[in-house]
Amino acid sequence: MNDPVQGGRQFGFLLVDKFSMFSLAAAIDTFRSANRLLGHDFYGWTTVSADGDAVMASNGLPLKVDYAVADLPPVDILFVSVGLTTEFPGKSKVLAALRSWGRRGNALGALSVGSYLLAEAGQLEGYRCTIHWENRAGFVERFPDINCTGNVFEIDRKRYTCAGGTTSIDLMLEIVRSDFGSSLANGVANQFQHERIRSAGDRQRVGPERDLTGKSEKLRRTVELMADHLDEPLSAVQLAKSAGLSVRQVERLFLRHLSVTPGRYYMRLRLERARELLRQTNMPILDVAIATGFTSHSYFAQSYRLQFGRPPSEERRTTY
Repeated sequence: MNDPVQGGRQFGFLLVDKFSMFSLAAAIDTFRSANRLLGHDFYGWTTVSADGDAVMASNGLPLKVDYAVADLPPVDILFVSVGLTTEFPGKSKVLAALRSWGRRGNALGALSVGSYLLAEAGQLEGYRCTIHWENRAGFVERFPDINCTGNVFEIDRKRYTCAGGTTSIDLMLEIVRSDFGSSLANGVANQFQHERIRSAGDRQRVGPERDLTGKSEKLRRTVELMADHLDEPLSAVQLAKSAGLSVRQVERLFLRHLSVTPGRYYMRLRLERARELLRQTNMPILDVAIATGFTSHSYFAQSYRLQFGRPPSEERRTTY
């Protein structure tokens, strides 16, 4: 816990079992560094859990918290930090606290998968939000009426969400910038060797884009078309026409830059999306197959096993 000076800002971090230590540390250290450069503690923070008990992070390190969520004193924003799973002991108390906090008109935020809990608590209806790219497909499937973008962070009135990891730094730097201007925000970024402060409009570098850094813009456009049509895959002719290329040009692009045929790459994207849905939703396996462009359950299962070395049913039984 760190108390701010009079007139400063205080933030709460609600931690649940298996929360991301990296995302939490990135957020808090941004404010710590800002205080150091300011020469006084304008920013303060406190940690809470469902019952006030210590919480185990996803890396196995326990963290003692300052309060039980029911005893949390006033804070400017309450952020919820979640790891890879949204099921944990004390979940009902956490959801009740988030609902109560939101009903009183208070600001809420989420690091990484924390957006799931805000959505479950009914605190993102009518708001724009974001979530880590790996969890976005499952989130959109479960909460189709919530506007979940693929951006690094979102600030929509009293809702502050980010994709976790280093985007926690970007979100907190935006708060610092809004309070003190770009000079202080840049100073904090320099302390962290944070190469570029990303804005809310910057997209996350999601699955397919990881392969495309420094690659052809035509290739990037073609992959984006694939990613936009996973449920109803485009034929080779349709894909080439939409990209403004010939089928042969598309084939050469993929072989030159990715050493794989367009068809194999497309299949991989569909199967990776299927794995996300299996891990993050309760959709029936047949529905997952249909949502990723497979009309045959047996062909889906065969393709999935070839790609990941296990059948879809086994993926669902695995806890991450």
